[in-house]
Amino acid sequence: MRNAITRDDGSMLPLTIFFGMLALLVVLIVVAATSVYLERKRLLTLADGAALVGAEAFDLDDVRVTAAGYRPTLESTHVAAAVSAYLGTAPTAGLEGLHLERAETVDGRSATVELSAYWRPPVLTLFVPDGLRLEVTSVARSVFS
Repeated sequence: MRNAITRDDGSMLPLTIFFGMLALLVVLIVVAATSVYLERKRLLTLADGAALVGAEAFDLDDVRVTAAGYRPTLESTHVAAAVSAYLGTAPTAGLEGLHLERAETVDGRSATVELSAYWRPPVLTLFVPDGLRLEVTSVARSVFS
């Protein structure tokens, strides 16, 4: 007669299924986190380029001589127009709901650009059907010498 303590019958199937599901969940979370990181970097790269274009949106007549050297003076209307023109020609494929939130100059020397877009998870859209809104801000200053 076998002792109940030393019995070794049962199934490994429930344990295998549990760990398989856990591994699949971890993989899906890592894929979603990588996807949102890459999408944010794409949006930030686009905002950096737009801010650079906005920082160069001055006429030569707007350059003033100061004690520190030559300084261009930016205007928010020129920055916004240059950024809008840049976004019209820049490659924005895959950025869903791209929106220019702000394109202006605060101090007359640097251009501030804020962009937003929506990110949707690549695999399980059931949990986040509307996606997440990503916002980035980039500031660029023109160097004129």
